[in-house]
Amino acid sequence: MITSINDFKNPFFIGIAGSGMSAIAQYLKGIGKNVSGSDRFFVVGEYNETKEKLEQEGIACFPQNGDGILAETDLIVASTAIEDTVVEIQKAKQLCIPILKRSELLAIIASSKKTIAVGGTSGKSTTSAMVYEVLEYAGLKPGIISGAGLTSLIKKGKIGNAIAGSGDWLVIEADESDGSIVQYKPEIGLLLNIDKDHQEIDELIRIFGIFKNNSRIFVTNQSHSLAKQFSQNIKLDFATEENINTGYVAVGFYQNGFAIQFKVNGVDFTLQSPGRHNMENAVAAVAVANNIGVSLETCAAALKNYEGIYRRNQIYGQKHGVILIDDYAHNPVKCAAAINANKPIAPKLIAWFQPHGYKPTKFLREDFVKEIAAALRDDDEIWMSEIFYAGGTAVKDISAADLINDIRQLGKKAFFVEHRNDFLNSARPHFTDDCVLLLMGARDPSLESFAKQVWDNL
Repeated sequence: MITSINDFKNPFFIGIAGSGMSAIAQYLKGIGKNVSGSDRFFVVGEYNETKEKLEQEGIACFPQNGDGILAETDLIVASTAIEDTVVEIQKAKQLCIPILKRSELLAIIASSKKTIAVGGTSGKSTTSAMVYEVLEYAGLKPGIISGAGLTSLIKKGKIGNAIAGSGDWLVIEADESDGSIVQYKPEIGLLLNIDKDHQEIDELIRIFGIFKNNSRIFVTNQSHSLAKQFSQNIKLDFATEENINTGYVAVGFYQNGFAIQFKVNGVDFTLQSPGRHNMENAVAAVAVANNIGVSLETCAAALKNYEGIYRRNQIYGQKHGVILIDDYAHNPVKCAAAINANKPIAPKLIAWFQPHGYKPTKFLREDFVKEIAAALRDDDEIWMSEIFYAGGTAVKDISAADLINDIRQLGKKAFFVEHRNDFLNSARPHFTDDCVLLLMGARDPSLESFAKQVWDNL
């Protein structure tokens, strides 16, 4: 039975190319474990960037055929997408090797360090990265296990979503979508927000309540109507309105191009990440860092150099007057925040969005329509391609065209183009000499290549 980080030496990851799995694999390699893994995307003779970067870290990678599971393998880690019928699961059972889900192993890892767990329905990856960068700048040598690659780590040739760190602190992204957040017992729990996403509000409140009770110190957002009810001590919390009497207050928001400026408790901050939501993410990170002894001035110096994370308002550049931006936004609040963050950049914004999953899209239909329509200016446009289908037995009883029709009924400029490869040619007559083209979507691993394709052909 695996209950401690010391109970295994040779873990094998099934589905290691996934962002969550690769992060844990890299972390374990960084603390001295002999890590290996497989993925269905690893094909003999075919180049795979993730495989190459994992191998550069000393992680042995195999096709998903069972060859990588050896006599000395003492733990199998399986992603949630791996079914019991997979040959490697069957082999592990035959060899009586313990099998853990990713979230179970992450909980074990978290218990081995002084952990900061970042929770909420939006902003977890960005805020986790900000906390990490502040602590790193302060010389605390933290570790991080995240769902997205940090630009500062990607520049060093890494995947960027994990590093072991030699200090006492570990920053993790605590996922509420599968309920795994309730497994963590962090030194510090951080709650950013609670918005309808994968689950109903009542269930989210229940889950975050357990998260709070499991955290020794709990920091929450006093500016969010649902999150503030979980306050443990208002002096630990943060807000973005000066009339709220709490520990850390961000005020004076100003955006110039992609840069934002604001003050936290009288200290000036400048950040190269647009939008009020990034001010909110930043003050959350500051609240956590200051509570463990990092000065506000050090926080400001660290965040001035913050370089962002992969596919979070990732700026490709400008061609023919069009500024291309790629973003991970995938729920109603995130889509609206991405649109609002980029409106100051140009007088016109054209957003393209690929919803993911038929069930979640149907669940969030009204929210998508309301949030996106409210964010669009008169000249702005929203385009959607058909819902991303990941396989399985999903009932295809809704189309992205339904959302577009609903938004159009609210008087906004909305267009449906079924196949995303047809989007650029369809939208090109709508481009102006000064506009933003914002691509949004998640869960589909090919979205990165789609953004590159759009950039190449812009």
